[in-house]
Amino acid sequence: MSKLDWSILIITLVGIILYGIYKSRTTKNLEGYFLSNRSMPWYMVLLSIMGTQASAITFLSAPGQAFTDGMRFVQYYFGLPLAMIVISISFVPLFNKLKVFTAYEFLEQRFDAKTRVLTSSLFLVSRALSTGISIYAPSIILSSLMGWDIFYTNIVMGGLLIVYTVTGGAKAVAYTQQLQLLIIFIGMFIAGYLIVHHLPENIGFNEALKISGASGKLNVITTGFTQKGFDWKDKYNIISGIIGGFFLALSYFGTDQSQVGRYLTAQNNTQSRMGLLVNGLVKVPMQFAILLIGALLFTFYQFHPSPIFFNKAVEEKALQTPYKDSLLAIKYQFDDQQMNQQANSQLYIIQQSNQYKDSIQLGAIQMNQLKKEYKTILEKAVPGADTNDTNYIFLRFVVDFLPKGLVGLLIAIIFLAAWGSIAAALNALASSTMVDFHCRYFTNNALSPEALDAAQFRYSKLYTFAWGVFCVITAEIATGMGSLIEAVNVLGSLFYGVILGIFIIAFYCKKIQGNAVFNAAIVGELFVISLFLLDKYHVIGLGFLWLNVAGALAVVFLGWCFSFFKR
Repeated sequence: MSKLDWSILIITLVGIILYGIYKSRTTKNLEGYFLSNRSMPWYMVLLSIMGTQASAITFLSAPGQAFTDGMRFVQYYFGLPLAMIVISISFVPLFNKLKVFTAYEFLEQRFDAKTRVLTSSLFLVSRALSTGISIYAPSIILSSLMGWDIFYTNIVMGGLLIVYTVTGGAKAVAYTQQLQLLIIFIGMFIAGYLIVHHLPENIGFNEALKISGASGKLNVITTGFTQKGFDWKDKYNIISGIIGGFFLALSYFGTDQSQVGRYLTAQNNTQSRMGLLVNGLVKVPMQFAILLIGALLFTFYQFHPSPIFFNKAVEEKALQTPYKDSLLAIKYQFDDQQMNQQANSQLYIIQQSNQYKDSIQLGAIQMNQLKKEYKTILEKAVPGADTNDTNYIFLRFVVDFLPKGLVGLLIAIIFLAAWGSIAAALNALASSTMVDFHCRYFTNNALSPEALDAAQFRYSKLYTFAWGVFCVITAEIATGMGSLIEAVNVLGSLFYGVILGIFIIAFYCKKIQGNAVFNAAIVGELFVISLFLLDKYHVIGLGFLWLNVAGALAVVFLGWCFSFFKR
């Protein structure tokens, strides 16, 4: 990067840290540190919800996801608007009425302490692991750009983030997310504009979409049905998106403390509901736009030299090995095929002929096959290297084609997106640890109210710091997980369904009590993990979104059974 890029990157990141510390002035007790004294208006709640969900993984990995697999990933969000309505009706009023700090406090009142501890523990495990992946995502950037060791890059990234999260609590998180999202949306718009701007003169936005569509990248709606019936292995289709996505969103926004903590900061029920409902309206179009950048990027590389492999650091290492000649031979074939693709794309725009459309599709298949062969040799040349380059596609475009200054801004955007979601997650991990465990079992009742507030405030910062360190350690082992946006959602799906099932029973199944739901949750979690392993080792075929449905329904069914047998 140029000196100008580095200057913009450093000024932006340092400015965010200082802004977060400045805005962090609040009451030095639990309610001030974790809930901003329940003082936030709906638009701040909305921005905080969006900032928590839209991590660096969204902006780094989603364009690459569309580049490789098309835009069908957007169907993953189709169940979200309906989930926002259910949460606004059932979850928000009760949480605000009880004045809880965490969603899991309610479970002790409804069931018992062990159910609260179990559910909170499931949240802590899932959110801590997911946050570690979120730290790893921006670390890829510096590691790839500068050739730095990813181990130390993770430490630097996590360390900078911990500074203002520990210092400021929920208020710093909310206000920095507001500024972060503004910069992010401006930067992504600029990136999308420049992709189209750099296309040939006779290729505008509409023509770019036609080429993307001809290549199968605009597959926004897919049914999941084949000649053999519904494909349960298909990860993204309209049915799994609406049903599985609904269950996942209901659990994430309704029971995950990283999101519950965002709308518990609102002034009242109305402000919480407004933030959630508007999020339901804007999230799908926002994700559509981000994926569209990936589809347009695919068209861009039909007219510009495309890397056969986008992780430049790994490729350079491989070319220093005896496998260099084999790699170059495949690369030359890839370059020839790309020239044919460019010619066919131009002719397709001019003549709109199915002949050239078919040629584009066939060329895409052949190029993908060459990429697979190239990656196979890379694995031999650099054992243990991450050969899934989905996360590097958008980054490579930024570095190679954006003008000086904008490179620094776009990379800053990815950092800011990471910090927004990670800071909220650390705040949620600390609040759950503090409220569900420390205050519940280790409070010194002999202290005066003032001394107790001071002690709890101090421990809250300590837990925030401790979870930050844990998540950095998790980031160190996140290498090789493939598409990060997919990995983090798969991980969440292992736990979210079971957690949601517990809350469904709590809200709607009044006759089922603590022992039954506790046992159901344990068996249900083992059931979900078993389904995941059976799918992983190809014993069965099941898309990960269905794990959320299976977990929730299993807990409800088993809870009813255990309750029935007890009678």
